[in-house]
Amino acid sequence: MEESNEMIEPEEEEEEPYVMVGGAKMVPSKDIVDNAVGSADHTTLVAAVKAAGLVETLKGDGPFTVFAPTNEAFNKLPKGTVENLLKPENKGKLTSVLTYHVVPGALKASDLKAGQTLKTVQGENLMVTEKDGKWFINGAQVTIADVISSNGVTHVIDAVVLPKKM
Repeated sequence: MEESNEMIEPEEEEEEPYVMVGGAKMVPSKDIVDNAVGSADHTTLVAAVKAAGLVETLKGDGPFTVFAPTNEAFNKLPKGTVENLLKPENKGKLTSVLTYHVVPGALKASDLKAGQTLKTVQGENLMVTEKDGKWFINGAQVTIADVISSNGVTHVIDAVVLPKKM
């Protein structure tokens, strides 16, 4: 993975290291959900996590590795897909899509290898690939790697990956 997204060392002694995502500081002392809530680029993902009832799970001990699609990634889906998934009667499908973006354990970029498969919480596998120094998860490019939280690691991706079974 690219090393350009290293933690920024704080200027003041008391401030913890952080990674900027969606205009907000992502800090290791916050959990995955609390960090994501601050990102202007992840409002759709946060709304989906709430609609699926996964907030408490993702605030849990973990550790989790989350591949977090941006709002722009959700906008790439066919028109009406997100709205349809957010309907109460589609909670099962939404949960399946979201848990397909979560892998047990805290996997940093340095832990990922080209050709590796990752078993998701949803039950299906994600494929890790590398091309021209860029890393992909099922074809979605990792745009920001290694956002460290108290209960895991988040990698921002530029597309929503969909499981075969929803």
